[in-house]
Amino acid sequence: MIKDNLFGDRQFYRRTFAVVLPMIIQNTLSNIVSLLDNIMVGQVGTLPMSAVAIDNQMLFVFYITIFGAVAGAGIYGAQFFGSGDFEGVRNTLKFKFLMSILFTAAVGTVFFLYGTRLAELYISADTAAGDRMATLTYAKQYMSVMILGLFPFAITQCYAGTLRESGKTMLPMKAGIVAMATNFVLNSLLIFGLFGFPKLGVLGAAIATVISRFVEMFVVIFFSHRDRINYPFLKGLFDRISIPKELAVKIMGKSLPLLCNELLWSLGQAFLLQCYSVRGLPIIAAVNITNTVSQIFYEVYLSLGNATTILVGHELGANHLKEARRTAYRMMMLSVMGSVLTGAVLALCSPYIPLMYNTEENIRLMATEFILVVSCCMPIFGFAAAAYFTMRSGGRTFITFLSDSFYTWIVPVPAAWLLANRTALPILTVFLIVNLLDFIKCIIGFSLVRTKIWIKNLVAAE
Repeated sequence: MIKDNLFGDRQFYRRTFAVVLPMIIQNTLSNIVSLLDNIMVGQVGTLPMSAVAIDNQMLFVFYITIFGAVAGAGIYGAQFFGSGDFEGVRNTLKFKFLMSILFTAAVGTVFFLYGTRLAELYISADTAAGDRMATLTYAKQYMSVMILGLFPFAITQCYAGTLRESGKTMLPMKAGIVAMATNFVLNSLLIFGLFGFPKLGVLGAAIATVISRFVEMFVVIFFSHRDRINYPFLKGLFDRISIPKELAVKIMGKSLPLLCNELLWSLGQAFLLQCYSVRGLPIIAAVNITNTVSQIFYEVYLSLGNATTILVGHELGANHLKEARRTAYRMMMLSVMGSVLTGAVLALCSPYIPLMYNTEENIRLMATEFILVVSCCMPIFGFAAAAYFTMRSGGRTFITFLSDSFYTWIVPVPAAWLLANRTALPILTVFLIVNLLDFIKCIIGFSLVRTKIWIKNLVAAE
């Protein structure tokens, strides 16, 4: 019985991998290209790499918050699809468009007006004046172009999220692969000035990324609307712009906690980097290498988490409540097992990946140590994420807000600030303690999942 509940049967794995493998492939390849992009910029020098790391941390806040902005509608989208209600799926997609456009306009304005001032927060006071000015110059160049890529990224997430919620994960994967290939080729040409192209360095990396964002958006929109058989819920999408008021209010009630959660959580991650940065610019470079490499391995448990929202959401929408609970527990076990495996692989890679960066030896050594910390904590991250996505699948977005971003701001963030600013502990010890604090989140998450308060069909009345 325990084996059946926790490990599942062949049909469970077939259904799960059909959803999750394309997401893992797409996101892993995307992060590998980001790693290569990072390495290419790192070949230009440590200061350009640090500047791009600072900007990418701020952009990370936007990317994560966009996921939150569309996730509330996505909860309904998965359950509508599970109940066979295509009109409901169309309405959730239109809601995503509205939220994404408004948020993109707001964030783009902030980055345009205050991007340089925000970047200054990451440069410690004892940094040499010349290094400080050069880093800010690189950061301003990079951000001035990257702002243009916010809109296509947001629109792509609206479409890709809806396709995934319907179990159709292949097209987003293919679009991502095309975008990644475009980004890699243009990076090579524009960063280093190959084959007669101008040598633009940091600016070239930004231009390549923005072009790839538009390419990805075009591929997703064009081929999804072209295929009415696999994507019947897109038929008549723009025949009526309005969304039923009652449904919009319900979706907004689920979306706002998720949007606030992702915004505050990503701001918390940005603040953590700022806490580490008080120990000097080399720390930013080492953490940048760590985050870029680790993100490749995070995708296994993050993709499994997204698959949890989809698969459990389908069961809830079809009113198969017992099956939904069983699927949730199986996905949690699968997430932990996947995290143990990816953590082990990451640990094996930790001494070698930093060697690809054209930076100082002490930065490479720090990055290796940070990566080892992340690899040891990977099962903790995987379990916490599985619990979070399980709660989210049933629409318990306020509870996920409390257990995720609220927790981040009352536990890891104050701990990082105190340890980095008020103690003489080595930065590696500070980094280890802050990451291990996620174990408390695991205990909270598992306790919430066991209460069964997340088992709810949200679309039965619709």
